[in-house]
Amino acid sequence: MKKTTKMKYLATIGLSALVLLASCKSEPKNQANDAGPSSTAETVESENQKKEQSILEKIASANGIENWPRVEELKFTFNVDREGNPHFERSWIWKPKTNEISAMTAEDTLIYNRNEMDSTVQKTNANFINDKFWLLAPINFKWDEQSIVTEHTMETEAPISSETMQKLTVTYDDQGGYTPGDAYDVYFGDDYIVREWVYRKGNQAEPSLITTWEDYTEKGGLKIAEMHQNEEGDFKLYFTDVEVTTE
Repeated sequence: MKKTTKMKYLATIGLSALVLLASCKSEPKNQANDAGPSSTAETVESENQKKEQSILEKIASANGIENWPRVEELKFTFNVDREGNPHFERSWIWKPKTNEISAMTAEDTLIYNRNEMDSTVQKTNANFINDKFWLLAPINFKWDEQSIVTEHTMETEAPISSETMQKLTVTYDDQGGYTPGDAYDVYFGDDYIVREWVYRKGNQAEPSLITTWEDYTEKGGLKIAEMHQNEEGDFKLYFTDVEVTTE
């Protein structure tokens, strides 16, 4: 996608509708101990194949997914600044082991458990899914592996920087979720750290939103991009007060 074709993509920030996801092996052992050189080589090759990670795994690993089981509590504030609109923010405390959520806005605080939701918290939970997805999308894609289709391109031009990067197109299935069928074009380097992405609502051809992934910080072994902004700089979605408590 060339820069000359870009336009301003963000309509009213119905934030929960911006970026919502569609959900929220073993090999036989070699038993020939006295195998010859050919068999040994085949075993090594088999082990190497077994260890090879998928693109989703490489991206998730680069962002610290192996440390996720140690996370006891995740705090963060989701902020949006858009030209012509007042600053918007909401804060969350997530205890992933129990799935307890504390939702905090300027008006009130709501505590609920995602394992025991009723209709009164559906809108709040949609907001949580949206904000958590922006925070952890590189890991979230791996969690959602059964609900997505991916296509990997080795070299392509990133939409904002025009740098040559790898691209992974992630398309969610069209069943269930808050915004089924959405697609993301994710741009990353050889380190598998996401640098830019394109959100395409309902897998439409034209982008709905294009932003950077920048200002990475490491919290509790997780790599988190704290800033996302469009090319013009008149839309910024960012995180503050990020805290990760581990066991």
